[in-house]
Amino acid sequence: MISPLISHDSPLDRLRRRQRAIVAHRAAGRSGAASLTESDESLLREILAEPMDYMDSPEFRKPGAERAIYEKAPAIERPDVSWYRPLLDSLVPGDRSRQRSGRGPGSVLLTGAQERVLFLQYNYARFRIAQIQDRLEGTLPDMATAREILRWYRVAKRYREQIAETNLALVLAMAKRTRMSEVDFADLISEGNMALLRSVDKFDCGRGFKFSTYACRAIIKAFSRQGMKLSKYRQRFPSEFDPQFEKSNHLETVRATDEKDSAAEVRHVVMSNTCELTEIERTVIFHRFGLDHDASRPALTLDQVGQMIGVTKERVRQIQNKALEKIRAALDELRADPPRPSQN
Repeated sequence: MISPLISHDSPLDRLRRRQRAIVAHRAAGRSGAASLTESDESLLREILAEPMDYMDSPEFRKPGAERAIYEKAPAIERPDVSWYRPLLDSLVPGDRSRQRSGRGPGSVLLTGAQERVLFLQYNYARFRIAQIQDRLEGTLPDMATAREILRWYRVAKRYREQIAETNLALVLAMAKRTRMSEVDFADLISEGNMALLRSVDKFDCGRGFKFSTYACRAIIKAFSRQGMKLSKYRQRFPSEFDPQFEKSNHLETVRATDEKDSAAEVRHVVMSNTCELTEIERTVIFHRFGLDHDASRPALTLDQVGQMIGVTKERVRQIQNKALEKIRAALDELRADPPRPSQN
């Protein structure tokens, strides 16, 4: 029993109805009746989750309505939409000048009477599902009722697809007339197709208008909403072209890494004295390049080093140049014949 605090149309109540329906179907299968497949059970859960919406008509309540709507109505040819996908692939996104006519060789142009027949057939199937839902009132459908719901749902789906496929050209025609170059063409077509399907669900053929009159306006409004959505997105996340984004710092990174490695190599050569520096040369190099004190303390000038060891500034420069030549020769020799790893 459903609690009085829970609405009969609440998500929790719909979930309970779906679960009860599945339990009933499986129980019927165990009792000997043919059970539903897993895909049919999943589809039935979706159908029972929401009340079926439909466009009502006085024709639905007349005696023999089902026979009059389906059997006595003239057959309407279903369009060939194999042209639609190749046409979309051939169009350049954003280039409206290359768009050809949106109607392919297999298209079907319906009269007002033919549209009325299709919409009556589509909405009558949804009407029958809604009747069954009202009759159940949250109780468990038996296997026969479940199969009837699935049958009418597939009938409604077939006519919905036929109406949408017949009017696919409306989306291309409206996209051709829309001046929205900032919106991607594929997104525009996708939004238009969704608006077309919503129009099929909401169109009332009893008012006497052509479906294209209703659908074109809905498609244009969908395009407008898409443009407004994109405009708000760009205001919130501006992404104008910035040349800095196109500039790579790879060369600077490689150069800095190479300089760091070279400095470490030179420091190793000097500290290990593989270049065979004299004591005075080591003193000059240490004080001139700051190898003997913290990095926070600056290196000494030629004059300061000369005063420290008691020689002139020019003599310090000569000692420094000679020491640098020894270091350079040691580095060249080390790079020409790198040490090999020891083999145990």
